[in-house]
Amino acid sequence: MRNFTRSDCMKRTKSGRAWMREHVTDPYVRQAKREGYRSRAAYKLQEIDDRDRLLKPGMTVVDLGSAPGGWSQVAADSVGPKGRVIAVDLLEMRPVKGVTFLQGDFRESAVLEQVERALGGRPADLVICDMAPNISGIGVTDQARSMHLAELALEFCRTHLKPGGALLVKAFQGAGFRELVATLRSSFSRVAVRKPKASRDRSSEVYLLAQDKR
Repeated sequence: MRNFTRSDCMKRTKSGRAWMREHVTDPYVRQAKREGYRSRAAYKLQEIDDRDRLLKPGMTVVDLGSAPGGWSQVAADSVGPKGRVIAVDLLEMRPVKGVTFLQGDFRESAVLEQVERALGGRPADLVICDMAPNISGIGVTDQARSMHLAELALEFCRTHLKPGGALLVKAFQGAGFRELVATLRSSFSRVAVRKPKASRDRSSEVYLLAQDKR
């Protein structure tokens, strides 16, 4: 275990304060509070949807890693009362109107069975995934974890996404990114990279949009 020096603690405190200052002054954070969204991430999905027309009334959408619920809110508003949004997360998520929330690890068979019951035996039209790993601060480790989460979302789609369906998944540019894109292209006819304005410029975060599942 590493022993942290006073200098380390001061650096962490300063970085934490800088993050908080940036967070509270972020225009998307302020807009989310005004408009009742759970997180600024809602605007990332909105922008991609405005461009690519992913969400349509009556669709069945699965939101993997849904907490705190910003993407689920956008999806539920878009699919309307005739559609369905099934949200899954290890963490608790406050209820969202029009959303069926399942708490648990979607890799576990018991949780997958709950998802399948919620789907009513039919595959999803769209899978969305804004999952990110717990950051360790070790770049190689964090990048590998983020790629693994994206691969888990793809694995879920192989069984629970309909032919012709789409996947929108967060990824970070770096080691393994090209391989992930290639893997997606083996399962989907079209794969595009999206960098919404609500994603901070300095972040390597992007979203991979895979459409027309083979």
